[in-house]
Amino acid sequence: MGEIIVTGSVTGTDDTIDALLDAALTHVRRSRTEPGCLSHHVFRDAEDPNRLFFFERWADRAALDAHFAVPASLEFVGRLRELATGEPTMHIATTT
Repeated sequence: MGEIIVTGSVTGTDDTIDALLDAALTHVRRSRTEPGCLSHHVFRDAEDPNRLFFFERWADRAALDAHFAVPASLEFVGRLRELATGEPTMHIATTT
């Protein structure tokens, strides 16, 4: 079985983007230390500076599921929802 690729995005406002970026950087840096995390990054959209894009690679679904169960990951999602202008998006794909 292949690795797991996760992409996602969240959009804030001029007033919330700095807090979103701080939360995102804390999250990705912590996530990189988890077992099975191959890479975890956040990028600022060049066309919309209030939008963040996430790109993650995980060794397998078990590692990703363990990541989702970490209390800090759940807190991060809650924080995104507080600061976002809509629902954050997430897409999960398995490579072959």
